[in-house]
Amino acid sequence: MGLDLRLTQKLTQKLVMTPQLRQAIKILQLPRGELDTLIDEELTENPVIERVTENEAIFNDGRGQGEEPTRAATQDANTEKDQIDWQTYLSTYNNSNDMPAPSPTGDEDVDGERQNAPEDRLPRAESLAEHLTWQLRFHTLTATEESLASLIIGNLDVDGYLEASVEEIADSANVSPEAVERVLRIVQSCDPIGVGARDLQECLLLQLHAAQHEGEALEESLLRLTITIVQHHLQTLEGRRYDRLAKTLNVPTEAIQRAVKLITALEPKPGRNYGDGDIRYVTPDVDVHKVGDEYRVTLNEEGLPRLKVSNAYRHLLSQDGEAKEYVQEKLRAAAWLIKSIHQRQRTLLMVAESLVKFQQDFLNYGISHMRPLVLRDVADDIGAHESTVSRAIAGKYIATPRGLYPLKKFFTTGLKSHYGQDVSAESVKAQIRALIEQEDPCKPLSDEDIAKTLSRNHIKIARRTVAKYREGLNILSSAKRKYAR
Repeated sequence: MGLDLRLTQKLTQKLVMTPQLRQAIKILQLPRGELDTLIDEELTENPVIERVTENEAIFNDGRGQGEEPTRAATQDANTEKDQIDWQTYLSTYNNSNDMPAPSPTGDEDVDGERQNAPEDRLPRAESLAEHLTWQLRFHTLTATEESLASLIIGNLDVDGYLEASVEEIADSANVSPEAVERVLRIVQSCDPIGVGARDLQECLLLQLHAAQHEGEALEESLLRLTITIVQHHLQTLEGRRYDRLAKTLNVPTEAIQRAVKLITALEPKPGRNYGDGDIRYVTPDVDVHKVGDEYRVTLNEEGLPRLKVSNAYRHLLSQDGEAKEYVQEKLRAAAWLIKSIHQRQRTLLMVAESLVKFQQDFLNYGISHMRPLVLRDVADDIGAHESTVSRAIAGKYIATPRGLYPLKKFFTTGLKSHYGQDVSAESVKAQIRALIEQEDPCKPLSDEDIAKTLSRNHIKIARRTVAKYREGLNILSSAKRKYAR
């Protein structure tokens, strides 16, 4: 059979993700803080978008706040054609298409106090780098030593450990490794003790030597034994075989247990109590309030600006050339932005209301009554796709009468009970934690014991599943819990 070239026509259908759809998906999965940042960026880049003033907000609140986008805006957001009556668009869009936000009180003094409330001006948390730099001011350092100290502090991770090696810092500063070691010892002498260590062993030894030099009320023999264990037997200690360690060191088991108690009192992450210089708050996207016997779900729109399309560019639409094309392009972008934000808010509200409906027992009685729930359940309830629900809950939090939770917390797998009913994994984890908290310290429950106890409570669960849940709760095995106590 011969080969030849020919032209053919084929008609097919396929889904194409337009830039506007990509933007809508991106806005849907943005948490509240990132949404605020995106709006600020769009206000900077797109000149046709502007914030609604206080007077306009008060006026619009009496004229149907939160109305659907106008027909012209919707048409513009769903087409790429330029044959749109932009004059009508501008005249009708401003009054109804804006972002909901808390209305001002009308009292300038009250509004000013609200914006400058003390709780909005909390002091910035001191970072570990700032804390160390402040202490080094009391040391007499040369210019070279100050530069080396700055390099060392800059290479500390969030836990206070030195990430770069001494040789790397020496090469970077063009000095000898001995000079870096000398400055490193100065940094390690600062508070918190243990900072600047290169591994866990050095961190613990720095704290033990500091306790030895400061003359704390510790037995000399106990302190020497603890230092020996950290220096030479740290891996053996991780296995918690205290009897074997006591035999190796030729000391009583009670002495090993006392040394272990001293080690557990040390701080393995000396930098954990210091921030990175900034205070970060979790802003809930949704609030749940109990009114009578019902739960009311509301979006947290406090501080979220209202947006509108500026009327200042109306006259440019009557002109021909690049100015008109530029304004039309920016108008399309503005329409899609505002429409996407409205759609995000509507979708998030529907998902939150569905979650509250499914997990009402959790809100009433606690986590032990959380029911199994998957994305498909909520998607079927609100008439959306599972991927839409997944994007809507990504990185978002809900404030409930029982505390602040990520929306993903409400989704959990289930186990079968002896009665054929589903029991959520979160509920089972809560029961496992409760059983371990109530166990005899001298005879901790094994995973098999916990599985049998849950079986008596009509929950079908395998031992390996108990082990997986226990590890997920960061709880040690029964053997290690016994030695830890």
